[in-house]
Amino acid sequence: MKKIIIVSPISKSLINFRGDLIQEMKNKGYNVITASPALSEEYSNIFKQQKIVNIPVNFQRNKLNPLYDFFTLIRLFKIFWEQSPDIILSYTIKPVIWGGLVAKFFKTDFYALITGTGFVFYGVSFKRKLLRSFVSFLYRLALKKSKGVIFQNIDDLNLFVDKGIVPRSKTHLVNGSGVDVEKFNVATFPKGSINFLCIARLKGDKGLREYAAAAKIVKKKFPTVVFNLVGPEETSPDAISLDEVSSWSDYINYKGTTTDVRPLIKDAHVFILPSYHEGLPRSTLEAMSMGRAVITTDASGCKETVKNGINGFIVPVASIDMLVEKMIWFIEHSEQIEPMGIESRRMVVEKFDVHKVNFNMLDIMGLK
Repeated sequence: MKKIIIVSPISKSLINFRGDLIQEMKNKGYNVITASPALSEEYSNIFKQQKIVNIPVNFQRNKLNPLYDFFTLIRLFKIFWEQSPDIILSYTIKPVIWGGLVAKFFKTDFYALITGTGFVFYGVSFKRKLLRSFVSFLYRLALKKSKGVIFQNIDDLNLFVDKGIVPRSKTHLVNGSGVDVEKFNVATFPKGSINFLCIARLKGDKGLREYAAAAKIVKKKFPTVVFNLVGPEETSPDAISLDEVSSWSDYINYKGTTTDVRPLIKDAHVFILPSYHEGLPRSTLEAMSMGRAVITTDASGCKETVKNGINGFIVPVASIDMLVEKMIWFIEHSEQIEPMGIESRRMVVEKFDVHKVNFNMLDIMGLK
């Protein structure tokens, strides 16, 4: 029986984003072990219920701390040594880099899942350029002996190839993390005032300041329209404080965070994600699966979710004016929202069904 270790920087994402993949692997008879920061009590119970073994390893997200990262490397080495996996699958920057570097010492197939390039590959400041060069160097080292590198959008794939981080021959493309189309089934179209919903971590590069600015403008003209925001706090340098979010309270309803977004999507007419970059946003796919129209940006990962004018609209990154224009279009053409939502659902079933995505993932790793 092949043993697979999946390395994640966030324990809950192993359930929320990789849970279906883990179950597919287990159903095929593979021994699956996860490695992530220590589980909360809630997720510890979920892991026990689903019979998933988790080994704790801490990643310091959004910071470079050489001493802390060195101990993470040692911890990963110990885990890989003791477990002797046949396959290692890591995702996000630090698990990919540190996991890939440590995997070189073992006779195991290492796969990297690039779920987005992150803020490090964007920006023009000297500090950002220096960090980008350093991270690119680490990626090259970590991925040199990888068996395959899996991307969720073609722009990220081309970026890594063009920068010489990985040869094109090692790259693979999948349609995001997929979405459970039964769990996120079509919801009854809501009545009443138009309700816009954004689900995102509280970060500037999620376009939340643009969302707030556009909502403020639209709310003055259409005071009954509702703008909701859902998402957890962040610790990254690009984090938006709760104080700043509170300052938007006249026009944005901040709903905090939740473990089940379905009731919020059900109450919404249009989903909005004005992000600067993504791998392929799961939140958008979940809203689409429930039959909701979308406004998003022409950024990598986002533009793949919308056929412009068919299931929603694509606007330029950081364009408040275009966000306002498309919000008002939906308000003034409300009869078009439900048909666009039907198109969203059709797209998800056809292209982003989690079972189809997981079939591709297993095929890439030779686990069909």
